Amino acid sequence: MVELEELKKIFILKRLTDPMLERIKPLVTVKRFRDRDVVFREGEEATEFHMLYSGLILLEMPISPVMDITLGTIKPGYSFGWSALMPPPTHYTTHAISSGNSEVFCLPGKELQTMMDEDPELGYRLLRGVVNILKKRLERRTEQFLKTLKSHPDIQKPFWE
Repeated sequence: MVELEELKKIFILKRLTDPMLERIKPLVTVKRFRDRDVVFREGEEATEFHMLYSGLILLEMPISPVMDITLGTIKPGYSFGWSALMPPPTHYTTHAISSGNSEVFCLPGKELQTMMDEDPELGYRLLRGVVNILKKRLERRTEQFLKTLKSHPDIQKPFWE
């Protein structure tokens, strides 16, 4: 079983009190992945919320039948798979692929949602963290989109004529 001190290294859990963490602790499973192992794929039912304890996770999306692009990386302490915390049915929005050896703490989405409903303070604190994740991802994706847009030849052309 995962230790309380290990859970405290996960950023989204830092807002939780020790009693809250003690309630969550029995739900946590630890999964280990090797290089290029799939944690989950885009479109799969979102059943688990993931928190990276060690290693590196790539968030990828297919752009063609033979190519995926990396949209972001998850470093130790950060979370992914937030879709599992949304009302069902929900699906993962990207692929999550291990880059090297990774250790991931997993929480079952339904059980965690039930716990959040039963303890609104815990739910509020966790969802504040999820909102922060979504905010950062939106900012990063907007930045990526604008960078791509600025380098597109059809967009650049009117500015240089």
